[in-house]
Amino acid sequence: MSKIVVSNISKSFGKTRAVKDISFDVRAGEIFGLLGPNGSGKTTTIRIILDIYQPDSGKVAILGGQMTADKKNHIGYLPEERGLYQDMALERVLTYMASLKGMEDADIKAKLPAYLEKFDLAAHAKKKCKELSKGMQQKGQVIATLIHDPELIIIDEPFAALDPINTQLVKDVLEEERDKGKAIVMCTHQMSQVESLCDRLVLVDQGRVLLTGSLEEIADRYKTNEVMIKPVETLPESLPGVREISRVNGSYKLSPEEGVTPSQLLETLVNNGVAMESYEVLIPSLDEIFIRVVAEGKKQND
Repeated sequence: MSKIVVSNISKSFGKTRAVKDISFDVRAGEIFGLLGPNGSGKTTTIRIILDIYQPDSGKVAILGGQMTADKKNHIGYLPEERGLYQDMALERVLTYMASLKGMEDADIKAKLPAYLEKFDLAAHAKKKCKELSKGMQQKGQVIATLIHDPELIIIDEPFAALDPINTQLVKDVLEEERDKGKAIVMCTHQMSQVESLCDRLVLVDQGRVLLTGSLEEIADRYKTNEVMIKPVETLPESLPGVREISRVNGSYKLSPEEGVTPSQLLETLVNNGVAMESYEVLIPSLDEIFIRVVAEGKKQND
């Protein structure tokens, strides 16, 4: 079941068209990546989803229909900018923010201590937010996003200011929420986190969709027949069916001629007596695909 359905939305600010006919859906039980370079239209799209902006055309369905005040209590939103009240104690801020989402005092008191323990913030609960490190404040915002048990979670750069240990903690928490059937929209520039967490994604730039699909579909769409090998001895300077051989940190990247498959390359290597420690078909990283798709999109727009 789709928790968000974005249908052909467009939005302009004066003469600037920030969003151009964008469509996608986000389903229950998935982490969905909303990606794009700075100024691509991501933030405008999120604000339209959250009913902060109204689209000039198109529509958005949230949790089965139009946004309502009650539905907002079923949404957890982590903005990129920190929104904690700096002169208030962390515990008091989180209590207040949970109450804004409709939680009763008794429910907050029952749940908040466990969240503070989970995020290693219990010893800092009475400190003013301005006395906390950036990473601690980020974890506090994650608690504020999740404590009311939202059905839909929208998170913008959730790993900002976090060290590797706390990054893994937040990743584990997001995966737990997904496994409970929550729908999660994640905006981030960290492609490695997208690769490890997201089930599907949409890539936008200059206000329009450039790429959408599951990570497997996208990797398959942009895969090449290039392979990386580590020979036991020196590799011949040329091989049948190989257009280019390049050295990469003690290994060799083989770029085949058009129509030559990785299995045919392997057969060629064996037939030429090349003993290998490793043989790997190269799959482009999401970073590489991102750069390529954005560059192609800019060329089409020029």
